[in-house]
Amino acid sequence: MRYTSPRRRHRETDFSNVPDSRTLWFTIGCSAPGAGMTLTELRYIVAVARERHFGRAAERCFVSQPTLSVAVRKLEDELGVQLFERAPGEIALTPIGEHVVAQAQRTLEEAEAVKVAAQAGRDPLEGPLRIGAIYTVGPYLFPALIPLLRRRAPKMPLIVEENYTAALSEKLRHGELDVIVISLPFAAPGILTLPLYREPFVVLLPAAHPLTQRAGLRSADLEGETMLLLGAGHCFRDQVIDACPACAPRSDGAVNHTVEGSSLETIRHMVVSGLGLTVVPCTAAGADRYARRLLAIRRFSGPAPTRDVALAWRASFPRPKVIDVLREAVAACDLTCTEPVPARSGRRRVGAGGRARRA
Repeated sequence: MRYTSPRRRHRETDFSNVPDSRTLWFTIGCSAPGAGMTLTELRYIVAVARERHFGRAAERCFVSQPTLSVAVRKLEDELGVQLFERAPGEIALTPIGEHVVAQAQRTLEEAEAVKVAAQAGRDPLEGPLRIGAIYTVGPYLFPALIPLLRRRAPKMPLIVEENYTAALSEKLRHGELDVIVISLPFAAPGILTLPLYREPFVVLLPAAHPLTQRAGLRSADLEGETMLLLGAGHCFRDQVIDACPACAPRSDGAVNHTVEGSSLETIRHMVVSGLGLTVVPCTAAGADRYARRLLAIRRFSGPAPTRDVALAWRASFPRPKVIDVLREAVAACDLTCTEPVPARSGRRRVGAGGRARRA
């Protein structure tokens, strides 16, 4: 970075080799007289970069589009660089813009950490917690988890969201969520994970189906059956296909058929109505929701396919005690078909990896 005198302003500032977010803090402190960079402006450019649209970014920031546009242009003039390429109906980051926005995101996280540090004397379990979960976990974990958390942390109201893994990861990375509950493996830079529990997959069948005569089922037993799967975008769909090749859609003329559903709840109702079979995580089997005369549950023979459910949060998250309370509350939930994940090295970053595993 080259520092220039106030007379030359910041048009010659070079951000190409900025190592970390401290540079933006330095720039804020060294702005030319009358041209103060603000955290609000940094929030604006982060929102524009995320939405790729000034109107949507303005809505996200609860300001008018002209207000946001003027502020972004002011910041570009102050820095002496163009952050966005503007075209009709299209907004794109310039190369230097990508770097500045990334540093702006880190600076906003640092600013949030300053607030937390200023409140160090307060209870870290006081204040809202924004928690997200994938669609195949949230409906089956939250009903047991939320009452426990209300008793353990009564001053920590929950803002709950369910979404796809990719969407939750993006919101976590941008600070819109504090913690997410996902299925491992999960890879994202700067994210820590903590395994919570392992659950097996089971097969749901109509109670009158011939396969209910067997105590356990193999993947091969499902060959030729009509399989009900989640639609594309659900990581659990990929895990099922990986663990049960016979469940995969066929395009080679084989008799195996697949029908897609929007949620595990919808798919379970489809099984009860006799449309086909499905594979679900055991917590979603819902044996208590239908009489045995309507729905049957069978485990896989031999080593059952399983998944590990885990917490994920930013390494910079300033309330680590929240993670401990969440872990303890999940362990206290009555998820009878699950088991604790064997002890590992603890909180860690995870690398890219595969899908469902066999226990």
